[in-house]
Amino acid sequence: MYGSDGSLDWVLALAPYRRDADYLETLLVQHGLAVRRAAGLDELAQRLEESPGLIVATHEALSPEVLQVIRAHLLSQPDWSEMPIVILLDRAAPQARIRAELSKSWPGSRQIYYQRPVATLDLVSGVQSAMLARLRQRDVRDHIEREVELRRELNHRVKNILASVSSIFTMTRRGAASLDAFAEDFSGRLMALANVHTALFEMDGEALDLADIAELTFKPYRSAGQERIFAEGRPVALGREAATTIALCLHELATNALKYGALSYPEGTVHFRWATQADGAALSIQWIESGGPPVAAPARTGYGTRYLIAALRNLFGSPPLIIYHPEGLNFSVSGPLSRQSLKR
Repeated sequence: MYGSDGSLDWVLALAPYRRDADYLETLLVQHGLAVRRAAGLDELAQRLEESPGLIVATHEALSPEVLQVIRAHLLSQPDWSEMPIVILLDRAAPQARIRAELSKSWPGSRQIYYQRPVATLDLVSGVQSAMLARLRQRDVRDHIEREVELRRELNHRVKNILASVSSIFTMTRRGAASLDAFAEDFSGRLMALANVHTALFEMDGEALDLADIAELTFKPYRSAGQERIFAEGRPVALGREAATTIALCLHELATNALKYGALSYPEGTVHFRWATQADGAALSIQWIESGGPPVAAPARTGYGTRYLIAALRNLFGSPPLIIYHPEGLNFSVSGPLSRQSLKR
């Protein structure tokens, strides 16, 4: 497991002789490189789990057991990883045989050899260059992780939009008196759903009132002359980031209500309320469902719920409270207005 901070940005030094270990650590630290040592096999395995940027090892450190521990770590690396390993060889060592053996034993690594005695500048420059290459690998890793998460989120969003379209279709068909009326109502609701995304993603820095966010988000779920989602609260103008997050969360809750909750029943209703403290220091929002099917906590937490928790924790500074009351879902969260990019 790789952390987003502190991984791949330090050197693991392997030198069984204290004098060599002290020299390597002092030299590299003097040139701005963080160094950690490993004295035994257990400590070596632990250090490798902490994700060093590269390894600097003296010839004497390369026992068969050490070779095997490093090999096991290299075999577990992801595709983007190519660990640099700097090996300091004695002049009298069988260098060709050692290079061949390490090349075979250590897949997924880039071996850099120096013959001792090595000039200080050459060694430091080589280690710094290897570290720079390693940090670029970390950038590639972070980019890959972002791309994977974006694809997952896009896939989830598309599924939810299609589920919303399907639910809007069913709701519209249920109340349609004619094919023409159905076509007109269905088209209008799809356009309203599109308007939510347009308003949120093309705000260009302008503020949007929470009441408007609720109106844009809930409009596609409302039948003509039939109010099933009620929204109320005092004016609160939010910036782009906060408005987008809240709208997406409301859309998530409404989609869930259509698929599994109160809006899946003809008589079901939803109340969305928000309030601010008298001094304007905090905002609280609440989503209450009633009249739907009996509610029970799910056996597993889905992506939508995980998104709601993560997004609102980041926005409000604390996670939302989710109560699976048998009579209907109760969802609430509150936090400082300053965290929601309030526009005054």
